Amino acid sequence: MSDLNKVTIIGSGPAGYTAAIYTARSNLKPVVFAGGPTEHDSQRVPGGQLMITNDVENYPGFPESVTGPDLMDKFKAQAERFGTKIHLENAVKVDFSKRPFTIVGESVTYQSEAVIIATGATAKYLGLPSESKFKNKGVSACATCDGFLYRGKEVIVVGGGDTAMEEATHLGKMCSKVTVIHRRDTLRASKIMQERALKHPKLNFVWNSAIEEVVGDEKGVTGAVVKNLMSGDTHRIDAAAVFVAIGHTPNTELFKGVLDMHSSGYLKVVAGSTRTNIEGVFACGDVADSYYRQAVTAAGTGCMAAIDVERWMIENNIG
Repeated sequence: MSDLNKVTIIGSGPAGYTAAIYTARSNLKPVVFAGGPTEHDSQRVPGGQLMITNDVENYPGFPESVTGPDLMDKFKAQAERFGTKIHLENAVKVDFSKRPFTIVGESVTYQSEAVIIATGATAKYLGLPSESKFKNKGVSACATCDGFLYRGKEVIVVGGGDTAMEEATHLGKMCSKVTVIHRRDTLRASKIMQERALKHPKLNFVWNSAIEEVVGDEKGVTGAVVKNLMSGDTHRIDAAAVFVAIGHTPNTELFKGVLDMHSSGYLKVVAGSTRTNIEGVFACGDVADSYYRQAVTAAGTGCMAAIDVERWMIENNIG
């Protein structure tokens, strides 16, 4: 048996919980599949990437900063205050071929008039044990989020694409030195990003190289052991942080062959809205945003999705 409801939100984080707050306040009685560990990611927890972020200093309204988990707890509590039903599990199957849509969770199944997808994206890391050891202690995948913590210090950026160059130039504004480590001898970034990075006085490039080990102490990262992939030689680079900028993977596996996606796997939405190619299915947050990837922008599109759902229901005389 499956329960029938008006709106089901797949995913949580700033996007999903904001969508829940707005739809709940509109009396749409949303149900949220907040997520949890998966076969491929046993560390994943409800709340998205902020759940592994120690200090959030750029979310409006928190002048003294707030931890990612505390911020998500507040989002969750606010959504529940207005009547949102939250299941701390993953949606494992969807049927968008007819309405009401069917969303199958690990323990419950719902049929829903509308669906909001907020499954987010997962940062790619190097896969080193030492890297995992120092996550949130100097290893980060977001310079915009964490760069301020290393003002005036030397840092490392790993990668050669647009994201890496954006992260490196951003860090160059506040850090004393930025060492960019890239596996090749040329950058993959767009020409304008390459020119900007290569001319930057604080950026130093280490070519044909890869990090072999992140090193540090009880306080955090102190540097990295870098291997030259051509000669096999290794050397240490001192740094207070390592920023991994090798891309993100949108969590869209569940929707392949069902919803329109970009070649990168991010969900396509109608410009200026959160509508997908299927009427009644909306997408918000990092699952549809490969550019900004910030908590505040994710929350903003969560609000947009909720408003889009309500207006779509009115237009179609639903509920």
